[in-house]
Amino acid sequence: MPRKIPMRRCVATGEQLPKKELLRIVRTPEGIVQADPTGKANGRGAYLKKSPEAAAAARKTKALERSLEVSVPEEFWETLERYF
Repeated sequence: MPRKIPMRRCVATGEQLPKKELLRIVRTPEGIVQADPTGKANGRGAYLKKSPEAAAAARKTKALERSLEVSVPEEFWETLERYF
């Protein structure tokens, strides 16, 4: 029997994709927003498709701010570009 592939929804595009194709963004218990490439960090997570277009859409529509319930600092968007 084939293994079940975990699916997650991108907050920017609304697409349902395999977890491996998405980057998890996490709000730590201290309130810091950071990328979580391992997918195991503590805190509230949101998933973003690994594409510059999805990042731009999330920034424009404030999708991450809504999902993580915190304002996302400008420096975070610059560091996010390294993951694509």
